[in-house]
Amino acid sequence: MFKSMKNIDTAFRYIRLVSLAVILGLSVVTCVAIYKGYEYSGAAQDRLYVLINGKALEAYASDRKENIPVEVRDHVQMFHQYFFTLSPDESNIKENITKALYLADGSAKRMYDDLTEKNYYGNLISGNVSQTIRVDSIQLKLDDYPYSFRCFAKQEITRPTSTVIRNLITEGFVRNVARSSNNPHGFLIERWTTLENRDINVKSR
Repeated sequence: MFKSMKNIDTAFRYIRLVSLAVILGLSVVTCVAIYKGYEYSGAAQDRLYVLINGKALEAYASDRKENIPVEVRDHVQMFHQYFFTLSPDESNIKENITKALYLADGSAKRMYDDLTEKNYYGNLISGNVSQTIRVDSIQLKLDDYPYSFRCFAKQEITRPTSTVIRNLITEGFVRNVARSSNNPHGFLIERWTTLENRDINVKSR
């Protein structure tokens, strides 16, 4: 009988030891899983997937300061593309100018109003003239805020009888604003002025 009780006691100790080992092992596994979960969650917050042409491409989040030169240049380029890319179609002109005016302050609106008063857009439509722009370079000064820029570009104005290439130089300042669907970079062009806009080549068609 004593031998039987001794065996039961030994078995109970063995079961208790195994149970403690299992509990300890599960606790370690749980702690590691929780730690890895937080680690993965933190890493996942730095990842962004962009859908382009039906394919998900991974992008990485970074400090806005690191991207300021790239974003400012793209903002300035987008503004000039919208403002100066025109076709002999009233709705197209209004659509592009509207997009451009979301990216700049009243200085761009004043230039648009001046061109409208001079019937510039009306002459484009009646003369079947189209206009495109190619931005060659954008110089930035980021030491002071608001940031200043100077844009160097070429305009191509296509008329029924000729094609004119114009040299365009503009400058202005850029400040931060809230991002939106109409202003994805979150910048606003201020005090925008044209320094040069002259013909450099004329070709007959």
